[in-house]
Amino acid sequence: MTISLAGKVATPGQWFHPAEPDPEARIRLLLFPHAGSGAIIYRDWSDLLPDDISAQAVTLPGRQERREEVAYTAWNSLVEGLYEAVLNELDDRPFAFFGHCLGAQLSYQLAVQMERDGLPVPLVVGMSGWAPKGFFNPTEEHINMPQEELVVWIKRLGSFPAEIYDNPEMLAMVVPALRADLSVAAQRVDEGATVPCPLVSYGGRNDPLQEEDDAFESWLPRSPQHLGHREYSGGHFFIDRHADAVTQDFCGHLYRQLDALQRN
Repeated sequence: MTISLAGKVATPGQWFHPAEPDPEARIRLLLFPHAGSGAIIYRDWSDLLPDDISAQAVTLPGRQERREEVAYTAWNSLVEGLYEAVLNELDDRPFAFFGHCLGAQLSYQLAVQMERDGLPVPLVVGMSGWAPKGFFNPTEEHINMPQEELVVWIKRLGSFPAEIYDNPEMLAMVVPALRADLSVAAQRVDEGATVPCPLVSYGGRNDPLQEEDDAFESWLPRSPQHLGHREYSGGHFFIDRHADAVTQDFCGHLYRQLDALQRN
């Protein structure tokens, strides 16, 4: 049985979509979106994933069907709230994390915290569109830039569907969530922590947020089992075009790690 990520994305107070995982799946996969967005960015993934991998995507407060809720603007508070939600969601099945940009930052922090608390950690974490060194970090100037400048910036990144940029009502929903997430990301402090599980990374060859050519190499000393880096044509949102290739590669790593776990 496959539970779709399409359709209505979340209800107030609901962190994950779908709300319930597939009870027959062998592996749980939690998906974390980029700044300003929610579960909708992974709406096509349920059609790309095998039936035995149950995916649930996160929607943070302050966007989509949770837009009436107050968005987090502080890193520590968001991590604390999301950590509690993740722990309440997981069961005894193996699980994995995949995140893009801010979602990758959150996935990384959650996995580190789980090890510190002596809890089971993901089979694999997938880091997309971000690395701990050599990537753009927002500042107060970015957070507070006038809306016209902010819209030009997100247009260049290709963050949202084209119809949003000329729709004042849509912008009124998107921009506050984006500012909140930029504020969150600006407060993240890099502790140089080691990822407690295998890690694979993905990037776009022309990502304007990647400031150093060797940025993804910064994962090497932080992962006990680095599974490699994959690059694809495109910019920061390469995963929109290459979702099929990314999911196939990531699922291959998931199955290999599950097999190794079962052998041990």
